[in-house]
Order: sequence, then C-alpha cells, then structure tokens
Amino acid sequence: MMKTKIWANFGVSDLHRTTSFYQALGFTSNGALDQLTSFFFGENNFVIHFFLKEILQPAMQGPVIDTATGNEIIFTLSADSIAAVDEWEQKVVHAGGTIISRPAAFGEGYYGFVFADPDGHKFNVFHM
Repeated sequence: MMKTKIWANFGVSDLHRTTSFYQALGFTSNGALDQLTSFFFGENNFVIHFFLKEILQPAMQGPVIDTATGNEIIFTLSADSIAAVDEWEQKVVHAGGTIISRPAAFGEGYYGFVFADPDGHKFNVFHM
C-alpha cells in the first residue's frame, strides 16, 4: 500500500467566524492563511481545512454543496460520558452553532446530538 495522508476540505464564507467557532469549541489551530483556516480534530490530529468557498469551488471543478439544502458528510466526535455530550451541546450553542437534534438516547447504549457549524457543516457528538 502507498504511504498517504488524508484530510478534509470544507468551503466557508467567513474565515474569522469559522476560526472563532472552532477555537470556542477547543480545537487546536493548524494555522491560517488569507484563504483558509485549519484545525486538528481528535487524538490522531485529523486535519480539516476550511477554505473560502470562492477558492475551493474552482479547485473542486464543480459547485460546493449548499449545506442548507443537502448534506455533504457528517463527522462524528466521541464523548467520554453523557455529561460530556451535554457539555458539547452548550459549547456549540455558545460558539454560535446550530443544534440540529437535541441530546437524546438512541439505539442501544448511544446518547448524542447533531449540530451544524455557522456554514452548515454537520457533526454529531455521541457517547456509547
């Protein structure tokens, strides 16, 4: 197998707003330029770059999805406890995110919720 790295690229409309949002949630910055802001996610430091949409769209050779009408992908963030899930919800609200579904039990032994960042990129947070 070839040695490779993987990261994600999202389109956003306001780099300052995006940077403030993810900093408020406690993610570590991976740096910023005039066209992007970047953060590390999880224990293995998965990188998500948030590019200005007008920069990302030409590189994608097609339109960037309208997150108000469709889903592109949903990343899952694990929480250590039910209380931690509830804390995540409060952080998201205070940071300016949108709660898509309130924290609740689902399936056998799962508890979590779904939120969207200010540009509509969705994440779920759950404990199992």
